[in-house]
Amino acid sequence: MSNRRAFVAATAALAFVFSANQAFISPALAQKKYDTGASDTEIKIGQTVPFSGAYSVYANIGKTQAAYFKMINDQGGINGRKINLIQYDDAYSPPKTVEQVRKLVEGDEVLFTFQIIGTAANAAVQKYLNGKKIPQLLASTGAARFNDPQNYPWTIAYNPNYVSEGRIYAKYILKEHPNAKIGVLYQNDDMGRDYLAGLKSGLGDKAASMIVGEVSYEVTDPTVDSQVVKLKSLGADLFYDASTPKFAAQAIKKVAELGWNPVHILDINASPISATLKPAGLDISKGIISTQYGKEPSDPQWKDDPGVKAFFAFMDKYFPEGDKLNTVNTYAYSVAELLTQVLKQCGDDLSRENVMKQVANIKDFTPSFALPGIKINTGPNDYRVNKQMQMMKFNGERWELFGPIIEDNGPAG
Repeated sequence: MSNRRAFVAATAALAFVFSANQAFISPALAQKKYDTGASDTEIKIGQTVPFSGAYSVYANIGKTQAAYFKMINDQGGINGRKINLIQYDDAYSPPKTVEQVRKLVEGDEVLFTFQIIGTAANAAVQKYLNGKKIPQLLASTGAARFNDPQNYPWTIAYNPNYVSEGRIYAKYILKEHPNAKIGVLYQNDDMGRDYLAGLKSGLGDKAASMIVGEVSYEVTDPTVDSQVVKLKSLGADLFYDASTPKFAAQAIKKVAELGWNPVHILDINASPISATLKPAGLDISKGIISTQYGKEPSDPQWKDDPGVKAFFAFMDKYFPEGDKLNTVNTYAYSVAELLTQVLKQCGDDLSRENVMKQVANIKDFTPSFALPGIKINTGPNDYRVNKQMQMMKFNGERWELFGPIIEDNGPAG
């Protein structure tokens, strides 16, 4: 073979090898896709938390989630990438939330926001984030406006939809207290108004005759004492309390002080024992009714549950100063667990579009704290994460579950 022929043959062989190698590696390269905030080594996410102010009871959400992602990073991260969780204090003030979220997006350049806490806080940044096509993931609110994929495709909330939860309470009332005279206390924002709308939707044509009074309060109000006094004076014998821990604790105390003994239904946001019932007084909280979708860590029936035991081990190692029995912490753990699942599903496509695609494509996911029979399913036209719940009653020491798992398949709003 001449030198020229040998050169041509060698070149052809090299070209074949190069082509074969390209064919082998190009699919892998094609799978990797990043938007700002993601790389081969990192996923940068942002969060605002009320570390200060009247709602600092929710600060433990941010603390628990920071600890959770520290654990994930110690285990090697998600698909080889470490989570960089950037947190800022917004003191539960919407103007501050706007300022901090802009800083996260435009300064820190996060891939998405995660678990912004509070209805008003999320409302303040929803249009901004959707306008920039930044995922507003697993927002810590259940207001209907945050589960509206047609109008806000970049926003998805984690909490049970308040309208759905309200309809579930209405079903319970119609079955167990069909002649009740209902007095409603609600926070004057999307959260409170949605709870009221859900109650009325569930009661149907009986709402007008059964609801004898509706009173609201502002988050800036010092107390809700006058509102509770008014509802008692209207002759209500069922107290529908759509509030948050600070005001729920005040209401429980005032109800006891007045010697009023209504059936007391408390929304899930205000149900944590540590945040609401202990400050109010466990003895006077006995008999309060609420709903739940997660295991109560203090309930002895879960003492050998693998998920609960794993949570306790996590708290001992990564958040030892935290209260293992506080459901604010178990809530935070569960949401972080779900985000981990979403990011696993993303694989090497860390585009914002794919993040939203995956969070809207969760199939039969069972978090560690989910009650038996409850699974998470989402779809491109149904952003509701938690649609299944079970009723519970406080026995003076802990919540006791009763009745079947109830699923609300009605409209989100």
